[in-house]
Amino acid sequence: MRQRLDAKAGELRERTDELSVRLLERTKAPITPHKGFVRFEIDTFVMDNSDTKKEDVGHTYQGVDGYCPIAGYLGNEGWNMGLELRAGNWHSALETEYFYERAFPRVKRLVRADQPVLMVEDSGFDSARLLFAKAEERDAWARDGRVLEFVTKWNPRKQDRTAWVKRAEEANAFEVTRPGKRVGLLDLQVERAWQKQKRTFRLIVRVTERTIDKKGQHLLVPDIEIEGWWTSLTLPAVEVIEHYRYHGTHEQFHAEIKSDLDLERLPSGKFDTNDVILHLGAFAYNCLRLLGQLGLTGEIAPIRHPAKRRRLKTVLQEIMYRAAKFVAHARKLILDFGRGFAGHVQVFVALQQRLLRAASP
Repeated sequence: MRQRLDAKAGELRERTDELSVRLLERTKAPITPHKGFVRFEIDTFVMDNSDTKKEDVGHTYQGVDGYCPIAGYLGNEGWNMGLELRAGNWHSALETEYFYERAFPRVKRLVRADQPVLMVEDSGFDSARLLFAKAEERDAWARDGRVLEFVTKWNPRKQDRTAWVKRAEEANAFEVTRPGKRVGLLDLQVERAWQKQKRTFRLIVRVTERTIDKKGQHLLVPDIEIEGWWTSLTLPAVEVIEHYRYHGTHEQFHAEIKSDLDLERLPSGKFDTNDVILHLGAFAYNCLRLLGQLGLTGEIAPIRHPAKRRRLKTVLQEIMYRAAKFVAHARKLILDFGRGFAGHVQVFVALQQRLLRAASP
């Protein structure tokens, strides 16, 4: 099997990505927005493959040897728009603009033209090259009459924190939130340069100074914290920060790929084969996510508690692992689930009807 995957790696990668998009298109998969924007979350995560001699296994930012793949998730449901294997020692921003080129056309196909898309990334993607790439993509969407915005966490790197406190004081931006703690928000326009081009980007910086900790202990030296966000949004700074805070929910999707699909330790010593396995895993992820959204949410769901999204593990337990058998009776072929599973029968019937309507002719 691995030999066949080695030989067909490039072809399979393209086909599986197209299959995922086609599946979601034909089934009209729900893509729900959050606060008016369909979110497109991009991030890298670590897959621990330590104690192996697999190709391109390297020392990752979490201190273990493994891979550092990149993934993109769409909507509150977390549809996977791309899952690509990367060497463990790669930086998040390395060659990410090529991932943009592959992922954005899929997002365009799935999101309605009248729905604005918000792209969210953490500080690992803070680079002038990627800021320019996002700005150019945003301009391209605008020419088509569509809306694409972005929020990227600022990486302060070697910034002088004391200088930022002074800057916030000069702008009269500080507000005292409790005794010994004050917070200042700065809304700036910063010019960035890349390949002889210059653009002005909006940067929101939050400066927090603590002279007394939350337990009432006075500090000998003030504790200064600075955070920032690059954004194309024109919303108030507080709302931009709230949009970024929701970014943390996508961490569950990484966990489902690694644990629920059991893909953390990849099977082959060859990088291309492992990359194909990851692409096939992304397709399986979308299939299971679709079954969960269509069958395990809403009125027919056999699970007692309501939810907007079901984990892949729940989908596997409630649908894929459910036992049944075919029975030939009275010239009919019956799928028998046994007693006490009427709720699951409704789920299977609803899924069958929905998927048959979307099947290829």
